[in-house]
Amino acid sequence: MTGPEVDGRPASAWLAAVRESERRGELLAAYDIAERGLERYPDDVPLKHRAVLALARAGATEQAQKRFLDYGLADVADEDVAALNARIAKDRALAVNGAERRRRAAEAASLYEAIFTRTGGYYPGINAATMYLIAGEPSLAETLARRVRPLALAASGEPYYRAATLAEAALLLDDPAAAREALASAATLHGGDFAGVASTRKQLRLICAAKGSDPTLLASLWVPSVIHYSGHRIAAPGLSGRFAADAESDAAAKIAEALAAERVGFGYGSLACGADILFAEALIARRAELHVVLPFADEEFVATSVATAGPGWVERFRTCIGAAASVSHATEGAHLGDDLLYRYAAEYAMGLALLRARYLDAEIRQIAVWDGGPAAGDAGTAIDVATWKGKGLPLTVIAPRPTSARPSSATSTAAASGAIVGGGRHLRAMLFGDVKGFSKLKDEEIPIFVARLLGTIGEVLARYGSAVLFRNTWGDGIFAVFSDAQTAAACALELQAAIGRLDLVALGLPPSLALRLGGHYGPVYGVPDPVLGVANFFGAHVSRTARIEPVTPEGSVYVSEPFAAALALEGNKRFGCDYVGQMAAAKGYGSFRMYLVRHLGNS
Repeated sequence: MTGPEVDGRPASAWLAAVRESERRGELLAAYDIAERGLERYPDDVPLKHRAVLALARAGATEQAQKRFLDYGLADVADEDVAALNARIAKDRALAVNGAERRRRAAEAASLYEAIFTRTGGYYPGINAATMYLIAGEPSLAETLARRVRPLALAASGEPYYRAATLAEAALLLDDPAAAREALASAATLHGGDFAGVASTRKQLRLICAAKGSDPTLLASLWVPSVIHYSGHRIAAPGLSGRFAADAESDAAAKIAEALAAERVGFGYGSLACGADILFAEALIARRAELHVVLPFADEEFVATSVATAGPGWVERFRTCIGAAASVSHATEGAHLGDDLLYRYAAEYAMGLALLRARYLDAEIRQIAVWDGGPAAGDAGTAIDVATWKGKGLPLTVIAPRPTSARPSSATSTAAASGAIVGGGRHLRAMLFGDVKGFSKLKDEEIPIFVARLLGTIGEVLARYGSAVLFRNTWGDGIFAVFSDAQTAAACALELQAAIGRLDLVALGLPPSLALRLGGHYGPVYGVPDPVLGVANFFGAHVSRTARIEPVTPEGSVYVSEPFAAALALEGNKRFGCDYVGQMAAAKGYGSFRMYLVRHLGNS
């Protein structure tokens, strides 16, 4: 439940909706629902607890810590709430390496052990044991594991967590046979709580790594896999194409077989006639989650990419949209014959699939209905496959059967529209920034601001050289464009660090000055600017970026979900994107899912 179904109901209904999203591993939706519930019931501790837990499970450790303190949960004695504080300390420990990891792990272990001493609960006890192992104290870990084992055996309720605890204790005590038995039991008891299973798997893998145990013993406790799907549009009956109309049933059967073989539970892709809709129908049939990403508005998409195969496909499109767990639009703008929007939507879906697999600790794969031939324009199945393969990610290809019937009158989307392929738009990462407090500067402070603060920003941008495709400033405003999200993220964090190192008071500036940076990734026009006399970037996605910066806290870098997805698809291992929730953009521009960018490994 993510909509008005729970509006006006008691806090318990909101909590049930949160738990349902958690079960499916929709951690970001769970957090959003909890936040909405807290707007109606601001003192509800269970909702506060689940909101912070959702952030922690999603990897947004710093945001979880902030919310834990903001909600006043540090003063709550409840075991689950107190254990959440220890959980955050554990996640902070696991974000670093070496001696610092061991030191922080010991702190987390002490927090868990204090709760265990007070309550006798097996959950804080087993977590204390594992953290002592990570801290380099295996004897303490084994001692606690022996104490916890009988408590879990004797406990009532929560059968999945009892079984998971027994598996964890067995691993800590070097008893793989008992661990396998407990995991086999846990696999029958989780009831589809995939977020819980993911947490268990990650914890047990930590122990296996620390003790040198065989991680394959975790195989019985699995999470359904996540796929990105792609494929050719189907030809209308009697027309030629790379996917023949009379090959539909064969392709549908092969898609169903592939989904079953990979134990797919979550699928991300578009919804064009042919392969896309066949994938969507197969996902719905197996009660897997369908997440649709469309390149632009529904009606235009139907006209360009669905109705071409016949009216029956339009009805099937509507049915799939109605059954989808989520529907996102890569852009609100028009197609304008620009097939780049299809590629943008495909990459957005790929990034979302990768993010979901990361949250779920699940296997990830692309499954494509592809004839092996090249793409006809700026987008297509061949480009999707090449993008995926270029990241070294697993792929399954289903070959469709073409037809030799008379040629189709619309072999590509752009050709059908009569427009020029390409349309002049390019996928770019963009940053907008401004300096809080600038408007209150006195005239005598302006030259210092320009020379030292703007000068520092200019020095950072200069270090990126030609990687900065465009830069501009007006007053305290900054606009910079990059070809990829990783470079933009690196530059943004370097800008914040450089400004943070300035001694503003010594420079003669107010100490309250602070930089805010917002980022987005999307299609924009790169054209000569008749005013500036240089190439500049324009479009709705430039405006979207500008609306993110005003709601960004000073000293931070907030980015949109397409930016976070682009980072994931680029194979980023340098930066984390902590979810911060649905936030209203400036000037009534709507609400976006926002992420805080940070260096991985930093506290």
